Amino acid sequence: MATNEYKLPDPGEGLTEAEIVSWHVAVGDTLKVNDIVCEIETAKSIVELPTPYAGTVAALLVAEGDTVAVGTPIIAVSDGADEPVAPPSGTAEPPPVEERAETGAELPPEAEAAPVATLVGYGPRERHSVRRRRRGTVSSPAPAPAAAPAPAAAPAPAAAPPAAVRTLAKPPVRKLAKDLGVDLRQVPPGDGGVVRRPDVEAYARQISTPTAPGSAAPTVVAAATASGGGDRETRIPMKGVRKATAEAMVASAFTAPHVTEWLTVDVTRSMELLERMRSDRALSEVKLSPLLLVVRAVCLALRRTPEMNASFDSERQEVVLKHDVNLGIAAATPRGLLVPVVRDADRRSMPDLAAEIGDVVRTARDGKTQPSDLAGGTFSITNVGVFGVDAGTPILVPGQTGILAVGAINRRPWVVDDDIVARWVTTLAVSFDHRVVDGEQGSRFLADVGRLLEDPASALAL
Repeated sequence: MATNEYKLPDPGEGLTEAEIVSWHVAVGDTLKVNDIVCEIETAKSIVELPTPYAGTVAALLVAEGDTVAVGTPIIAVSDGADEPVAPPSGTAEPPPVEERAETGAELPPEAEAAPVATLVGYGPRERHSVRRRRRGTVSSPAPAPAAAPAPAAAPAPAAAPPAAVRTLAKPPVRKLAKDLGVDLRQVPPGDGGVVRRPDVEAYARQISTPTAPGSAAPTVVAAATASGGGDRETRIPMKGVRKATAEAMVASAFTAPHVTEWLTVDVTRSMELLERMRSDRALSEVKLSPLLLVVRAVCLALRRTPEMNASFDSERQEVVLKHDVNLGIAAATPRGLLVPVVRDADRRSMPDLAAEIGDVVRTARDGKTQPSDLAGGTFSITNVGVFGVDAGTPILVPGQTGILAVGAINRRPWVVDDDIVARWVTTLAVSFDHRVVDGEQGSRFLADVGRLLEDPASALAL
């Protein structure tokens, strides 16, 4: 009998570690090459991990919630033996079946084994997994020496077979539940029996209220104050996308000298154009929004101010002008802020551009954006207006020279031909790297974007 240990591969973009979000298999399951065994979260995305081995799952070497280094063995696969083998000394015990069922699954069981290409490019690293304590639990005591017999486990309560208790939920929802200390099996599902983000949040609020002594109801992590009070708090570890975003924003803020300028614009004509486009049968299958017109205006304005579509090579002290507009679109997701890239945005037709924007944002919110889809951006747009915010001061995406924030578009009093009338108005804010762009260039770019949104017909002049 031979047993193969599958080591955590490099998921791409030079990442060195990943968190095991959920296991799709259990000890004793039969695998084919490229079957999905687990989902991992890197600093950039959630990735389904296929196995390069066929056989029987002998052991799960790390538990859900563990963060492990690239090259660390995560699962042992026997080449056909019926009995599982014990995990190697020093590795984490596999999570119990009940714990796997807690996390649920994104798709029905028959759809979970869809084959995908095996990830490659990893190598052994002299690093160890970092076990993160679960929410609302006390750290387990140090494991006994290998020679000492393990204490007998307490008999588990009778339960239905795992397949009967699996909860349907997408990976970002399972991660949210884990961060909040919520048992997904206890959350009432919504339509179709699927637990969604609002269901988890509502249940977390429900169980956050104090319970009577002896109550079996779960509670969110609580901490008493030094004075003996009952103030409650929830601690969410900074990891994955949120940790990477925090580090990137700090690096950007303290590396590139930011300058931000604002411009308030009457965009009534753009809103009227949008309504005419929505009545066009050729665009009936495309989701049209004001963001589409902003993207088009940005692409046109970058022609006159190419310095805004650039990066700064600090090592060689050179400004690198980009010939293609790869536009980052900031998207708020359950895992944090992601900026997926619409490539060659300046060369796309309006229908194609609208479809691509919708695709990258939807993929990001579903937690399916791959690391390569977040790389290579040359300029970014963040739409804070969807939250009802009038304006903001955006921080540059590392490696880029400019970013535009779009505020809420709403009806405001505006002076037109000496009369005060109600018009559609928004506020634009552009931040730029003052090492690359000076005030004249940044102002010209912002004015061009504003002019194009105020009078879409002026695009013919660019």
